Amino acid sequence: MGMGKIAHLEDRGVVRIGGPEARGFLQNLLTCDLDRVEENGAGAGALLTPQGKILFDFLIFRQGEDYLLDLPRAAAGDLVKRLTFYRLRSKVEITDISAETAVLALWDGAVAALETALAHAIDPRLAALGQRAVVPASGDGSPPAKTTADAAAYHRHRIALGVPEAPFDFAYGDAFPHDVDMDDLGGVAFDKGCFIGQEVVSRMQHRGTARRRIVKVTSDSALPATGSAIEAAGKPVGTLGSVDGAQGLALVRLDRVAAAKSAGTTVAADGIALRFALPEFARFTWPETAAADD
Repeated sequence: MGMGKIAHLEDRGVVRIGGPEARGFLQNLLTCDLDRVEENGAGAGALLTPQGKILFDFLIFRQGEDYLLDLPRAAAGDLVKRLTFYRLRSKVEITDISAETAVLALWDGAVAALETALAHAIDPRLAALGQRAVVPASGDGSPPAKTTADAAAYHRHRIALGVPEAPFDFAYGDAFPHDVDMDDLGGVAFDKGCFIGQEVVSRMQHRGTARRRIVKVTSDSALPATGSAIEAAGKPVGTLGSVDGAQGLALVRLDRVAAAKSAGTTVAADGIALRFALPEFARFTWPETAAADD
């Protein structure tokens, strides 16, 4: 029986949304359904542009009457500004509490006694990721809990499962939820009614028009750096995202990768040949290529 892994994700921050109108305020803006957040204790979601691109994505937890959003720490200040812009006269308090909190990932059977946790739930994107917790920061700079792993180990675990994360796998303002598999990771409630960007995202869902997707990638040697261009026969097919040795994630045009494969063309980044696989959670599939048609 292994010890299980607990890592402090130091590059994650936390924004608290409180006040009597917090729930309605968030329900009208975010891609996730707060009914489900309340049932499960946590959810995954995003705040989109009116054109349907991801401005911020996060895990969201219910904490008493408040909601805690766990997101890249570097984006916390911008999220506070954007939500404040939308607040108008709503009775809502929006606070960046990154300095006084810490985000923990727990996996491989790790179960910590987190009596002090502000929020603690199974990762709402994918149960195989493990658990996620927001705890008070220690104050003296010491680890917030008995950590048994580092953030790099968490990213290795995440990459192996094919779960994308900003800013490694996509840039904010640049990707639709479908591009980054958010539809298959519980991040968009298609049945909840209005939210910002909803029309565009619903149209992509109904038409099945998403051609860009994040998939798993492997090679026989170490992969090149995050952000490297992926090409087939001199044409761009995508971009390399998170990398861990010879495994990683990539945002690619599924149709172009499938066409290259059926034509026997090598797909490579910086001269390193790549192999692709869909994540196990994916409900999307490779497109039928012309060569595969009967």
